[in-house]
Amino acid sequence: MKSLPSHRSTAAWKPLALVSALATLSFPAVAQVETGQKLAPVTVSASRFESTEAPIGATVITAEQIREASVNNVNEAIRKIAGVYGRQNFSGTSDFTLDLNGFGTTADNNIVVMVDGIRISENEQTPTLMSSIPIDTVERIEIVRSGSSVLFGDGATGGTIQIITKRGIANTTRGSVFAEVGSFGYQEARASLSKGWDNFVLNANVGSIHADNYRANSGLRQDTFSGGLQWIVKDARLGFRIDSSRQDSRFPGSLTEAQYQANPRQSFKPNEYGSFDVDRYTLFGEKKFGNLTLMADLSRQLKNTEFFQGALNKARTEMSQFSPRLRYVSSVGSLANEFVAGLDFTHWNKVGGWTSTDSTQKSTAIYFRDEIKSGKARIAFGARHERFEKSAFDTVTLLNQYQNKAPVNAWSLEGAYQIQPLLNIFAKAGRSYRIANIDDNFGKSSNELLKPQTSNDLELGVSFGSSDQKLTARVFQHKLKNELLYDPTIFSNVNLDPTKRIGIEIEGRARLTDAFTVTGVLQHIEAKFTEGPYTGREMVLVPKNTATLRLNWLPGNGHSADAGVQWVDKQRYGDDFSNACTVKMPSFATLDARYAVRVGAWELAVRGTNLTDKNYFTNAFGACGGGIYPDPGRTVRFSARMDF
Repeated sequence: MKSLPSHRSTAAWKPLALVSALATLSFPAVAQVETGQKLAPVTVSASRFESTEAPIGATVITAEQIREASVNNVNEAIRKIAGVYGRQNFSGTSDFTLDLNGFGTTADNNIVVMVDGIRISENEQTPTLMSSIPIDTVERIEIVRSGSSVLFGDGATGGTIQIITKRGIANTTRGSVFAEVGSFGYQEARASLSKGWDNFVLNANVGSIHADNYRANSGLRQDTFSGGLQWIVKDARLGFRIDSSRQDSRFPGSLTEAQYQANPRQSFKPNEYGSFDVDRYTLFGEKKFGNLTLMADLSRQLKNTEFFQGALNKARTEMSQFSPRLRYVSSVGSLANEFVAGLDFTHWNKVGGWTSTDSTQKSTAIYFRDEIKSGKARIAFGARHERFEKSAFDTVTLLNQYQNKAPVNAWSLEGAYQIQPLLNIFAKAGRSYRIANIDDNFGKSSNELLKPQTSNDLELGVSFGSSDQKLTARVFQHKLKNELLYDPTIFSNVNLDPTKRIGIEIEGRARLTDAFTVTGVLQHIEAKFTEGPYTGREMVLVPKNTATLRLNWLPGNGHSADAGVQWVDKQRYGDDFSNACTVKMPSFATLDARYAVRVGAWELAVRGTNLTDKNYFTNAFGACGGGIYPDPGRTVRFSARMDF
């Protein structure tokens, strides 16, 4: 492996010492607590304000479901519980690229990820590092599988993922420690602590992962810290949060079909590596004046990256966000109304990269959304106008220079109706957009800047049942113009000819007995070109069908088990836009399972992924049978967790 800086190798295991320290400090406080009064739960929902009602047509993952499924990180919870298809990324972490509605290699750039209302999605072609979000702090996850640009702007065509964290419990001290070891040199340690007073909550979370991983030259070290404090009274709250991540990864590179068949674990890139250092600081506040609520978030993110992939790439990125907004609620008889309006200001700057480019992107947006509720009906409509200013200047070559202003608009119309107590229908229509980021424009071959990607979105769904027995089916459509994608046949980022995604998704949950729960998700997608020389051809790296089935056993006697299988259909190779290749990436099915037993405050568990040791891959960007990035073989891990 690459020799890592000395401060990384010593810092990597500082969480182990903190685990012991946190436990020692916390036990006396627990002994003094007799009762705890819960503070009001936070749900940052469809309107970007607290609500006890989920967004129309959303999939909601609760903390209870996360606990039942025994998942270790947010990304894994979304894939296992919600059945969202994910393909491995290239940073060595568990942050799979999540693909909600069949966007293939650009799925990351077509989903907006939020944590407590703060956007953490990147303005570059890099994955959102959800692995840095402590799973122990998550209250719920809301997944909206449709265009959501009115409220969340750029990149929300595929949908949004809202991660809502716990506020804490007043007058209590709570925490946990966790350690796990397993195959391919995997070692992980986590610790969390939350201390609550009458109106004040303080929390801290640390974690560390060290792994050699499945392939040669694919090792990973990741250290994370998140912590914050909140002051909460009846009509106001004010808080500050810090999120920090340090990561070093090795890059094994791709394989040809012959190399993959000979040995999927080998690497022909022994010297390639990357590092990601990210710090994010967030200040947030909220104040209620009767029916009017004012809220604002101010965040600052600093990121330093270094890559070596044939050449050295070093860059520093700074991003600032300010989002003031208001909500006014009113009612007349049985008619209730919620009006939300706000502004989003973003300033993003990157210095460095493959060249010495100084790039800046600014955006200013104004939006509103109004939702009306009457009896069993909900209807909402909204609009957004956003203006982007982009510039780039290479201080060495004096090339790759541009200045550009691009206004874009979005709108949405949503509705839901409860036909019977257990039967609901919902529908959505709207327009969403994605702006070409710095990586998109840097990788283009022409002198013209890439145009904004726009999408006309439709969704119709029906849901039947209660939380224990529920079936939801939805059909959706995205009609895109100027879709942004990398074309490996010409080695350039491009605006594609018009494309369309149309699909159906069925998800169900059933409590078979008091102890057994089964969940399943089935998705079918047709992703094709609708105009141009490739009219009627299938899009690349999009499986037509995916299916996930899981069985949970929770008898209530300290034992628990969870098992699941996911099947993924064949896909077109990454450069097969003409569909001329006679073979496709093979379909595959993987099996994972976990068993745990609780003894007092301790939980001991064993889990395995890809238990049948299936050789498969989810990324192949080259010609037919080329550019393959193998997924991991069988892994087994043992863990111990203590809650206090």
